[in-house]
Order: sequence, then structure tokens, then C-alpha cells
Amino acid sequence: MSTVNGRLAVRGIDVEVVYKDIKNLHIGVYPPAGRVRVAAPKQLNEDRIRLAVIQRLPWIRQQRKQLQDAIRQSEREMVSGESHYVWGTRLRLKVIERPGRAHVEVDGGRLLLYMPEGSDQEARTEALQRWYRSQLRLAVPPLISKWEPMIGRSVSRWGIKRMKTKWGSCNRESGRIWINLELAKKHPNCLEYVVVHEMAHLLERNHGEAFAKLMDSLLSDWRSRRDAMNNAPLADEVWALTISQTA
Repeated sequence: MSTVNGRLAVRGIDVEVVYKDIKNLHIGVYPPAGRVRVAAPKQLNEDRIRLAVIQRLPWIRQQRKQLQDAIRQSEREMVSGESHYVWGTRLRLKVIERPGRAHVEVDGGRLLLYMPEGSDQEARTEALQRWYRSQLRLAVPPLISKWEPMIGRSVSRWGIKRMKTKWGSCNRESGRIWINLELAKKHPNCLEYVVVHEMAHLLERNHGEAFAKLMDSLLSDWRSRRDAMNNAPLADEVWALTISQTA
């Protein structure tokens, strides 16, 4: 094992090491291929980091295999007949070209995409993403209102954006949270989990034992919701929420 430019080679696994102003060491396994990253306190020496990684090798290998075996959707071509997910339900896309503005409807097991004649894949994708965004704009505010009194902190602002490595993020100082656009494709339980997860960061910054206990007190089944979200099919360009452990 050797260390080169903030990296460790631990029994065949390349580990990125980043030193931060934190109290606990965090080990993360990142999709899609299972990249391993350690966030370590600045005062921690390499021997202790190496030991922490070795102690968690079985867990790291398990998570890497899970990520590498994860089922992902093939690239969407935005043509009639292919499948898309809406709130965890698989729907069959039907593209209907007609004059007028783009419009999306759910009709039983079909996702109807009304588009102007001659629309291309990019325009259809943008129209569907706008619709997904509108769905989240309706779903998120009631969840924030529900959980603010239970958490005891208010969300000053929230927004939606596409994120490749996270389902959500939180800025404790500003009280702002971000929600990944892809959550409109997941079961509503997954969205609630992410909202609670990010709001819990208003009280606990890191993913340590205190954070896990806080989540247990707020949402007892949060682990099963997280696992269901990460194990569900994903679009090729979107990765799963980081899986991590704290030492």
C-alpha cells in the first residue's frame, strides 16, 4: 500500500483521500463504478486512515458490487413505446404531434407527450423535464410544511436542479435545500426521505452517529426508503446518492 497525491492503494482498491475541517472520518462509495473517497480530519495521519479503510473493506466491496450490478435504464430516445417512470410507476410513452405548445398527461399506464410537429429528441426531453419539475413544485412544499414543526427549523428557500452525485443538498447557514429533478421519477416515499434528510442537516451537519439517531427519531424507516431509492432503475446519466459510513 502506498500514498500518492492524496490517494491510498488498499488491497487493490484505489482510495481518494481529502482532508477537511471535520471531527469524524467519512468513507463514501460513489456510483457508477464504486469510486472510494475518504474525507478525513486534518489532524488524522495516514496510518489511521489506512486502518479505517481496511476495517471497512468488506462493507466497501459489498457497496461497490451493489453499485456495479445496479440496473440502469437504457438511453431514452423519446419515441412512442419506450418506458418512463413517474412517481415510481413505469409508464409507456406515447408521443402525439399536433399544433400548439408542448403538454404532458398521464393516462392510466401511458405517459402522453403532446409536441409540435417535427419536434426532435432534445425538445421532447426538455418538455418532459419541465413537466417533472412542475410535479416536484407541487409535491415539495407540503412536505416542507409538514416537517418544519417536527424538526424545529424552517427552510428559507428550496430549489430543483439536476445533480449527478446527490439526491439533495442543504446549506445550513442559509437554510436552503436543493432537490434532484430525478426524484419525480421515484416513489413519493423517496422524495419525503430526501426532504427529511436535507432538513435534518439543518440540525446536524455531518452523517455521523448523531445524524443517524436524529433520522431514526424523525423517520423510522428512512433506511429502507433510501435503499429502495438507490436500488431502483436509474437513468444512465444520473448516479445514486452517495453511500457512506462514518468512523
